[in-house]
Amino acid sequence: MSGGIEVKRALISVSDKEGLEDLAKELSSLDIDILSTGGTKNFIEGIGINVTDVSSVTGFPEILDGRVKTLHPNIHGGLLGIKTNKDHMETLKSNSINTIDLLIVNLYPFEDTIKKDVSFEECIENIDIGGPAMIRAAAKNHNSVAVVVDKDDYGLIIEELKKDGKVLEKTLKNLALKAYSRTAAYDSAISNWMNKQVKDGDQTFKSFGGKKIQSLRYGENPHQEAAFYTDGTNRSGVITAEQIQGKELSYNNINDTDAAFELVSEFDPNKNHAVAIIKHANPCGVAINSNQAEAYKEALKCDSTSAFGGIISFNSELQKETAELITEIFTEVIIAPSVSDEAKNIISKKKNLRLLSTGGLSDTSEISYVMKTVTGGFLVQTNDNTVINKKEVKVVSKRKPTDQELEDLYFAFTVAKHVKSNAIVYAKNGATVGIGAGQMNRLDSSRIAARKSEDAASAAGESNPLAVDSVVASDAFFPFADGLIAAAEAGVTAIIQPGGSIRDEEVIQAADDAGLAMIFTGLRHFNH
Repeated sequence: MSGGIEVKRALISVSDKEGLEDLAKELSSLDIDILSTGGTKNFIEGIGINVTDVSSVTGFPEILDGRVKTLHPNIHGGLLGIKTNKDHMETLKSNSINTIDLLIVNLYPFEDTIKKDVSFEECIENIDIGGPAMIRAAAKNHNSVAVVVDKDDYGLIIEELKKDGKVLEKTLKNLALKAYSRTAAYDSAISNWMNKQVKDGDQTFKSFGGKKIQSLRYGENPHQEAAFYTDGTNRSGVITAEQIQGKELSYNNINDTDAAFELVSEFDPNKNHAVAIIKHANPCGVAINSNQAEAYKEALKCDSTSAFGGIISFNSELQKETAELITEIFTEVIIAPSVSDEAKNIISKKKNLRLLSTGGLSDTSEISYVMKTVTGGFLVQTNDNTVINKKEVKVVSKRKPTDQELEDLYFAFTVAKHVKSNAIVYAKNGATVGIGAGQMNRLDSSRIAARKSEDAASAAGESNPLAVDSVVASDAFFPFADGLIAAAEAGVTAIIQPGGSIRDEEVIQAADDAGLAMIFTGLRHFNH
């Protein structure tokens, strides 16, 4: 069988009929007998092509609303019989079972169904049973059966059959690989959906799957291979975005753009425009304002040096005035829920600038799963979808924060959730004025954020560091008073942190000594 297999008999059962008409006509022209079921059979007959009903092969009608139709020895025997195995062929012959040389199946649209607002029962009914069983059987017996699960492969099959009447051995193996990957992704989608439906479900087994939507030139570095996959959940963001213009997105572009859009999605566009500028998955400037252009200016002011070549995200439609400002510096990607026509025209002058429109904001309160590989396995956790419960926030200092300080504290703590740990965020009047990220100790993050506020002030021509009279957020507790003292020296007036250190009293005393207001959230936002 090294030269491939001849195809004389094909079984077709597809939910998605796209491309089926041309496929069926080509197979018929090659004198290949076609078996089929249900809607697929009716479709093929409707275009004037002879087709044999599977029930005439099994000698049994479809039952249980179509749940049982191909689960029969006359079908699975034809798929699993090894053509080079004499005993197999004699067994099939003695039982009047004919081999099946080509299986073409695409599955019930479970992934599409769960994206809709439908009942639990309807989702269950869209779980395919016979399809995966046939696919796995044919894939196992791929030296004897060509299995096609992707309509993009119809042309390949027809091309090879027209050339010499065979499907090549290399193609058989590649098709089997894709078949197993498809059923794995399908079962992963079902498993992960089911987990959401069953409270405290058994998590002994965990799987992740998806469909490739883009091959990438390389990964984080040129020597690394990479691709972009969808997991089928359809959560608004980079995965759903329409790329209006610009060069192809890279691995790093996608990673950074996702981080940027998740951050701005935290803020309600009905209250304020939110703008975040991201570099290497960390924000270098974030702001909220009733005016989008002003929010952009404030976000850029925080660290205009790092913003060069960055990702800019919005929680509202990109407007003309903001687009004009963006074109003044080099930017890699812009992402927004929508883009005005005027903004599109302005951005179009920067041909390489990638412009993405997502169609909506990401639901940051929705539970999803985060997976990180480790040697020999992987870690899985739910996403950090928790926000501050303002009723549970505790003022621990002698001085209470003012209303403006409270607004800035909550803003800064929300931003800190999206900064790599250890994270320190200085903010004032709805804008970040200094960010310290990813340091091995919190003191260094405090100092770096303060230094950045000095650099930002210098770039803006201001005499005082931007951190003066700001508030500061820490993603985790201050283990010592030194990080807080560094923030006080930078000029902050109020602090928000989770609390919970064995030295909390020492840290509180340092805040009181400096005349600072401090609140504890009881909520940590590590982001490694």
